[in-house]
Amino acid sequence: MREACIEHGVDKVDAICLTHAHMDHVAGFDDVRRFNTINGGVPMRCFAMRETIEQMHRIFPYISDKKNEMGLFRPMINFVDNAEPFTIGDVALERLEVEHSFPCCGYLLTAPSGRRLAYSSDCHVLPPQTIAKLKGVDHLVLNCLRERFHPTHLSLETALGYIDEIKPGDTRLIHMCHDLSHAEWLKRLPDGVEPAYDGLAIEL
Repeated sequence: MREACIEHGVDKVDAICLTHAHMDHVAGFDDVRRFNTINGGVPMRCFAMRETIEQMHRIFPYISDKKNEMGLFRPMINFVDNAEPFTIGDVALERLEVEHSFPCCGYLLTAPSGRRLAYSSDCHVLPPQTIAKLKGVDHLVLNCLRERFHPTHLSLETALGYIDEIKPGDTRLIHMCHDLSHAEWLKRLPDGVEPAYDGLAIEL
Protein backbone atom coordinates (compact mmCIF):
# COMPACT_ATOMS: atom_id res chain seq x y z
CA MET A 1 0.00 0.00 0.00
CA ARG A 2 2.80 2.43 0.90
CA GLU A 3 4.59 1.92 -2.42
CA ALA A 4 1.35 2.28 -4.40
CA CYS A 5 0.50 5.56 -2.65
CA ILE A 6 3.97 6.94 -3.35
CA GLU A 7 3.94 5.83 -6.99
CA HIS A 8 0.52 7.33 -7.73
CA GLY A 9 0.79 10.49 -5.64
CA VAL A 10 -1.81 9.62 -3.01
CA ASP A 11 -0.83 12.09 -0.29
CA LYS A 12 -4.15 12.53 1.52
CA VAL A 13 -6.87 10.09 2.56
CA ASP A 14 -10.07 11.41 4.14
CA ALA A 15 -11.77 8.10 4.96
CA ILE A 16 -11.70 4.38 4.18
CA CYS A 17 -14.46 2.10 2.91
CA LEU A 18 -13.91 -1.61 3.37
CA THR A 19 -15.77 -4.24 1.36
CA HIS A 20 -14.59 -7.19 3.48
CA ALA A 21 -11.69 -8.46 5.56
CA HIS A 22 -9.95 -10.94 3.27
CA MET A 23 -6.21 -10.40 3.49
CA ASP A 24 -5.73 -9.47 -0.18
CA HIS A 25 -7.88 -6.41 0.64
CA VAL A 26 -6.70 -5.41 4.14
CA ALA A 27 -3.11 -6.61 4.52
CA GLY A 28 -1.79 -3.09 3.92
CA PHE A 29 -4.05 -1.52 6.55
CA ASP A 30 -1.19 -0.89 8.96
CA ASP A 31 0.14 1.82 6.62
CA VAL A 32 -2.94 3.93 7.34
CA ARG A 33 -0.99 5.22 10.34
CA ARG A 34 1.03 7.53 8.07
CA PHE A 35 -2.18 9.24 6.93
CA ASN A 36 -3.16 9.70 10.59
CA THR A 37 0.02 11.74 10.97
CA ILE A 38 -0.57 13.70 7.76
CA ASN A 39 -4.13 14.45 8.89
CA GLY A 40 -2.94 15.98 12.15
CA GLY A 41 -2.89 12.92 14.38
CA VAL A 42 -6.65 12.42 14.42
CA PRO A 43 -8.52 9.11 14.00
CA MET A 44 -9.71 8.33 10.49
CA ARG A 45 -13.23 7.15 9.77
CA CYS A 46 -13.44 3.65 8.31
CA PHE A 47 -16.84 2.48 7.06
CA ALA A 48 -17.51 -1.25 6.98
CA MET A 49 -20.07 -3.93 7.74
CA ARG A 50 -20.44 -4.86 11.41
CA GLU A 51 -18.95 -8.31 10.71
CA THR A 52 -15.98 -6.74 8.93
CA ILE A 53 -15.33 -4.37 11.83
CA GLU A 54 -15.23 -7.32 14.23
CA GLN A 55 -12.85 -9.19 11.92
CA MET A 56 -10.56 -6.17 11.59
CA HIS A 57 -10.21 -5.94 15.37
CA ARG A 58 -9.18 -9.60 15.44
CA ILE A 59 -6.66 -9.18 12.60
CA PHE A 60 -5.25 -5.90 13.95
CA PRO A 61 -5.90 -6.00 17.72
CA TYR A 62 -3.78 -2.88 18.30
CA ILE A 63 -5.97 -0.55 16.22
CA SER A 64 -7.55 2.13 18.37
CA ASP A 65 -9.37 5.44 18.02
CA LYS A 66 -6.96 6.98 20.55
CA LYS A 67 -3.30 7.95 20.47
CA ASN A 68 -0.92 5.41 21.93
CA GLU A 69 0.33 6.64 25.31
CA MET A 70 3.84 5.29 24.59
CA GLY A 71 4.11 7.28 21.37
CA LEU A 72 3.98 4.23 19.11
CA PHE A 73 2.72 4.70 15.57
CA ARG A 74 -0.39 2.58 15.11
CA PRO A 75 -3.48 3.13 12.96
CA MET A 76 -6.00 5.37 14.69
CA ILE A 77 -9.35 4.36 13.30
CA ASN A 78 -12.93 5.26 14.10
CA PHE A 79 -14.88 2.33 12.68
CA VAL A 80 -18.41 3.16 11.51
CA ASP A 81 -21.11 0.61 10.64
CA ASN A 82 -22.07 1.26 7.01
CA ALA A 83 -25.61 -0.11 7.33
CA GLU A 84 -27.03 3.38 6.76
CA PRO A 85 -26.11 5.75 3.90
CA PHE A 86 -23.26 8.13 4.72
CA THR A 87 -21.17 10.90 3.20
CA ILE A 88 -17.47 11.52 2.68
CA GLY A 89 -17.00 15.18 1.80
CA ASP A 90 -19.74 15.96 -0.70
CA VAL A 91 -20.07 12.39 -2.00
CA ALA A 92 -23.00 10.26 -0.82
CA LEU A 93 -22.34 6.54 -0.35
CA GLU A 94 -24.62 3.56 0.11
CA ARG A 95 -23.77 -0.03 0.91
CA LEU A 96 -24.58 -2.58 -1.78
CA GLU A 97 -25.56 -6.13 -0.92
CA VAL A 98 -23.50 -8.78 -2.74
CA GLU A 99 -22.86 -12.50 -2.26
CA HIS A 100 -19.26 -13.66 -1.79
CA SER A 101 -19.68 -16.67 0.56
CA PHE A 102 -18.11 -14.39 3.19
CA PRO A 103 -19.37 -11.14 4.78
CA CYS A 104 -18.86 -8.63 1.98
CA CYS A 105 -20.45 -5.59 0.37
CA GLY A 106 -20.06 -3.13 -2.48
CA TYR A 107 -20.62 0.62 -2.60
CA LEU A 108 -22.69 3.06 -4.65
CA LEU A 109 -21.21 6.58 -4.82
CA THR A 110 -23.25 9.59 -5.90
CA ALA A 111 -21.55 12.91 -6.63
CA PRO A 112 -23.24 16.32 -6.23
CA SER A 113 -23.58 16.33 -10.03
CA GLY A 114 -25.82 13.28 -9.73
CA ARG A 115 -23.33 11.04 -11.51
CA ARG A 116 -22.99 7.60 -9.93
CA LEU A 117 -20.27 5.00 -9.59
CA ALA A 118 -20.85 1.46 -8.33
CA TYR A 119 -17.99 -0.63 -6.92
CA SER A 120 -18.02 -4.36 -6.24
CA SER A 121 -14.59 -5.91 -5.85
CA ASP A 122 -15.60 -9.42 -4.74
CA CYS A 123 -18.81 -11.32 -5.41
CA HIS A 124 -20.27 -14.25 -7.31
CA VAL A 125 -23.88 -12.99 -7.21
CA LEU A 126 -25.46 -9.54 -7.47
CA PRO A 127 -28.90 -9.84 -5.83
CA PRO A 128 -31.94 -8.43 -7.68
CA GLN A 129 -32.26 -5.49 -5.27
CA THR A 130 -28.67 -4.48 -5.98
CA ILE A 131 -29.13 -4.74 -9.75
CA ALA A 132 -32.22 -2.54 -9.47
CA LYS A 133 -30.19 0.18 -7.69
CA LEU A 134 -27.45 0.05 -10.33
CA LYS A 135 -29.55 0.33 -13.50
CA GLY A 136 -28.03 2.99 -15.73
CA VAL A 137 -25.16 3.84 -13.35
CA ASP A 138 -22.55 6.06 -15.01
CA HIS A 139 -19.54 3.95 -14.03
CA LEU A 140 -19.47 0.31 -12.93
CA VAL A 141 -16.39 -1.23 -11.32
CA LEU A 142 -16.95 -4.98 -11.17
CA ASN A 143 -14.88 -8.03 -10.31
CA CYS A 144 -14.25 -10.60 -13.03
CA LEU A 145 -11.74 -13.19 -11.91
CA ARG A 146 -11.40 -15.32 -15.03
CA GLU A 147 -13.27 -17.09 -17.82
CA ARG A 148 -13.76 -20.37 -15.94
CA PHE A 149 -16.41 -20.73 -13.23
CA HIS A 150 -15.38 -19.78 -9.72
CA PRO A 151 -17.52 -20.37 -6.62
CA THR A 152 -16.93 -16.95 -4.99
CA HIS A 153 -16.04 -14.59 -7.86
CA LEU A 154 -17.68 -13.62 -11.14
CA SER A 155 -16.58 -15.35 -14.30
CA LEU A 156 -16.39 -13.40 -17.57
CA GLU A 157 -19.72 -14.73 -18.87
CA THR A 158 -21.57 -13.93 -15.64
CA ALA A 159 -20.00 -10.48 -15.33
CA LEU A 160 -20.96 -9.59 -18.91
CA GLY A 161 -24.48 -10.81 -18.20
CA TYR A 162 -24.79 -8.41 -15.25
CA ILE A 163 -23.30 -5.58 -17.32
CA ASP A 164 -25.86 -6.17 -20.06
CA GLU A 165 -28.65 -6.09 -17.47
CA ILE A 166 -27.38 -2.97 -15.65
CA LYS A 167 -26.40 -1.07 -18.82
CA PRO A 168 -23.84 1.26 -17.22
CA GLY A 169 -22.19 4.14 -19.05
CA ASP A 170 -18.91 2.23 -18.89
CA THR A 171 -17.41 -0.67 -16.95
CA ARG A 172 -13.97 -1.40 -15.54
CA LEU A 173 -13.22 -4.99 -14.59
CA ILE A 174 -11.09 -5.61 -11.50
CA HIS A 175 -9.79 -8.51 -9.39
CA MET A 176 -8.67 -10.43 -12.48
CA CYS A 177 -6.24 -13.33 -12.27
CA HIS A 178 -3.40 -14.01 -14.70
CA ASP A 179 -5.19 -16.35 -17.11
CA LEU A 180 -5.37 -13.50 -19.64
CA SER A 181 -3.16 -10.44 -20.13
CA HIS A 182 -4.46 -6.88 -20.20
CA ALA A 183 -4.05 -6.81 -23.99
CA GLU A 184 -5.90 -10.12 -24.36
CA TRP A 185 -8.76 -8.83 -22.21
CA LEU A 186 -9.07 -5.74 -24.42
CA LYS A 187 -9.44 -7.93 -27.50
CA ARG A 188 -12.16 -10.04 -25.90
CA LEU A 189 -14.30 -7.41 -24.21
CA PRO A 190 -17.24 -5.56 -25.81
CA ASP A 191 -17.33 -1.78 -26.29
CA GLY A 192 -17.57 0.13 -23.04
CA VAL A 193 -15.94 -2.64 -20.99
CA GLU A 194 -12.22 -2.56 -20.19
CA PRO A 195 -9.86 -4.03 -17.60
CA ALA A 196 -8.82 -1.55 -14.92
CA TYR A 197 -5.17 -0.79 -14.23
CA ASP A 198 -3.02 0.53 -11.39
CA GLY A 199 -3.34 4.29 -11.06
CA LEU A 200 -6.68 4.53 -12.87
CA ALA A 201 -8.67 7.58 -11.73
CA ILE A 202 -12.38 8.06 -12.47
CA GLU A 203 -13.75 11.57 -11.98
CA LEU A 204 -17.46 11.96 -11.23
